This record gives sequence, structure tokens and C-alpha cells, in this order.
Amino acid sequence: MFHIVLVEPEIPQNTGNIARTCAVTGAMLHLVRPLGFSVDDRQLKRAGLDYWGELDVVYHDSFAEVEAAYPGARFFLLSTHAKRSYAEADYRDGDFLVFGKETAGLGPELLARRGEDAVRIPMREGLRSLNLSNSVALVLYEALRQAGFPQMT
Repeated sequence: MFHIVLVEPEIPQNTGNIARTCAVTGAMLHLVRPLGFSVDDRQLKRAGLDYWGELDVVYHDSFAEVEAAYPGARFFLLSTHAKRSYAEADYRDGDFLVFGKETAGLGPELLARRGEDAVRIPMREGLRSLNLSNSVALVLYEALRQAGFPQMT
């Protein structure tokens, strides 16, 4: 199973869409506080539709808490500042795909500390980024493809 980590997500619809993607792929969703919305938010639940019962969600108070809970894990941090493309990475079942908040991405301290783990989604110069839920789906499905789409039909 792959792990999707959202560090301080801000938009409930994005998180709801990502939750749905995690449910249909079997990925575990990790939400790192503070969240920019309530987990009871109507838009969050509506975006995830009726998939919430099929989803494994874990809440953390910091990214350091995620790292401490999974000490041997491999982390891929998605950042527009990374040099390496997400398509160049070699993903394995159990990897963590880490995404930052919609307005600021992952913090500079985290990227400075774990820059060798950062990958990016190529895009045209001068444009900021893709929508967060689209980015998660894109990278997760590449990881799943490389792993042979385990337990999926």
C-alpha cells in the first residue's frame, strides 16, 4: 500500500477528492495538522462522496511525527523546486508521497532537510502548479503502475 501525506491542506474539496483517490487505490491517507478546514466540513465529505468508509485516514500533528512513526520508510516530497521528475523515481509498495499545502507547498526547512527526496511534476515555465488533487492522482498512479497495480483490477 502506498501512503499519501498531505501537510497542512487548506481546501476541503481537494482533500475530499484525494480521499476518494486513496479509497479506490487502497492508499492510506495521512493528514498533517493544522488543517485549513474541519473534518466535518460538508464540502470535504461531498467531494469524497460515499468512499469515507473505505478509507484509512491517520492524523498527525507534524511531519516529524509521520517520520517518527515510520522510521524505515521512503519518502518522496513533491515540490516545484525539485530537480528530479516524479517519473524518474523508482517507487515501491509502502512508499510515502508527500504533498504540501495549496498556497505554499512544503516548507523550506523540510525541503532543505530532505531535498534529496524531492521530485517534481514537469510543467511549462512561469506557471505555478497543478491542482493538488490532480497532482496526487498523477504521482500515485505512476507509483501504482511501477508496482504492478497491486490488489487492483
